[in-house]
Amino acid sequence: MEPVTFSSRSPEETRALGEALGRVLQDGDFVGLEGELGAGKTEFARGLARGAGVPEDEVASPTFAIVHAYRGRLPLAHADLYRLTDPDDLYGTGYHELRDGPGAMAVEWLDRFPDAAPADALRIRFTETGEELRELHCQPSGTLSAHLLQRWRDELLGLVG
Repeated sequence: MEPVTFSSRSPEETRALGEALGRVLQDGDFVGLEGELGAGKTEFARGLARGAGVPEDEVASPTFAIVHAYRGRLPLAHADLYRLTDPDDLYGTGYHELRDGPGAMAVEWLDRFPDAAPADALRIRFTETGEELRELHCQPSGTLSAHLLQRWRDELLGLVG
C-alpha cells in the first residue's frame, strides 16, 4: 500500500485522528509515532487509547515510566522512547515482552530507535506545517500495517460520509 497523508488543523483533530485509528486496532498492530517535540504525537496517542477503549483518566504520558500497559477492548501498550539514550535501555522496561505479547502497541519517538519496531509496523511521521497545522505521513511496512492503514482510512471515510 502506498503512503497516505492526513492533515490536522488543531490538537482536537489530531486526537480525533488517533481515536479513529484506535477504534480499528487489532491484536498484533504496531504504530510508531515520529516527529519533533510538540508535533502532536502525545495528543494522537491519547486519542488512540480512547479509541481502543481505554478510560481517559487512565492514560498518562509514559515519558517517565517509558512504557504503560492499558486494558481497553484489547490490551494496548504505549511507550515513549524520548528519554532513552541507548537501545539496550529498553530491556529493563518490559518493552519487548509487551511488543511481542497480545494486543497492540503505540510508540512515541520511534525515530530515536527505529529497530525497536517489528518488521511490520505502521509509522506515522508528524510534521508541523503551520502554527496549528500538522501533516501525518503514514507508511506501512508489511501486510498487517497495510491492512491497519486501510481500516483507518475506511473508518475516517465512514465518519465523514
